[in-house]
Amino acid sequence: MSQQTHPYHLVHPSPWPALAATALLMVTIGMAMFMHQKTGGAFLAAGGFAIVLYTMFVWWRDVVHEAHVEHHHTREVSRGLRAGMALFITSEVLFFAAFFWAFFGASTLPKLPLADVWAIQPGVWPPQGIHPFDPFHLPFLNTLILLLSGSTVTWAHYSILQNHRKETIQALWYTVILGISFTACQAFEYTHAAFGFKQGIYATTFFMATGFHGFHVLVGTIFLGVCLVRATKGHFTPEKHLGFEFAAWYWHFVDVVWLFLFTFVYLNMANRLMPIFEMIFTGTNMLIALLLLLAASGYWGWKLLTSRTFDKVAHYH
Repeated sequence: MSQQTHPYHLVHPSPWPALAATALLMVTIGMAMFMHQKTGGAFLAAGGFAIVLYTMFVWWRDVVHEAHVEHHHTREVSRGLRAGMALFITSEVLFFAAFFWAFFGASTLPKLPLADVWAIQPGVWPPQGIHPFDPFHLPFLNTLILLLSGSTVTWAHYSILQNHRKETIQALWYTVILGISFTACQAFEYTHAAFGFKQGIYATTFFMATGFHGFHVLVGTIFLGVCLVRATKGHFTPEKHLGFEFAAWYWHFVDVVWLFLFTFVYLNMANRLMPIFEMIFTGTNMLIALLLLLAASGYWGWKLLTSRTFDKVAHYH
């Protein structure tokens, strides 16, 4: 075999991409059949989802093996993985932006068809007949839980940098327990909701936004649970722990999304601040803000990808 003369990692042929694509197709077709009450839809979707979970496990197992055993994840490879994770989180931001857009559109600028169907009137939100949750009951408790979990995951990161393995494991345990607690509280909240999923635009946007956030909390909890197992095996070092950093990035993203949900969905701050928004968010101001945001994102993205200081603690392992 010829000696490798470049710093990049060419992965071995793998069946997992094809298997993942097949499983996702099964989930899509199965869910479509299930929602149209076709026989076998639920079984097909469940089978596809099971294969997706299996594929995730074996694929990421191989990635860890490539890094920890084969040492293929050089600085350049780590940089590419870092960029990929950043783009993935960006796509998640846009995913949730769609739900917020729908919620803000219905609550602040109701259209006539919606007013006819769901009795939405300007300045009346939630619509008549909807009894929303008390934001300072379970939602506030969940806010405290997620903020605390953000602190513990930061503690875990600091402990890794200081090479304190015992504290890293302890902090990750706390974070995983807090994530499970959030999911349990949200499940309890859903079972005691005073409105159902089909009771209008408020209910549908509420359950879609908070429900998908709850799903992301569950995924993040599993992600951190895997990091906990890897920490107990001594996989993370101060120089190589990008696998944990990915989990921490994801968890902080989940925290920020929840703060937006709590502020604008539970506290209904969009409607309360609407007069101020109407003065600020004009077409001209939005265009200027968008151009400035694109310029700043491009600049800081370039700085991040070319930063050697960040590379020192950003190797995937």
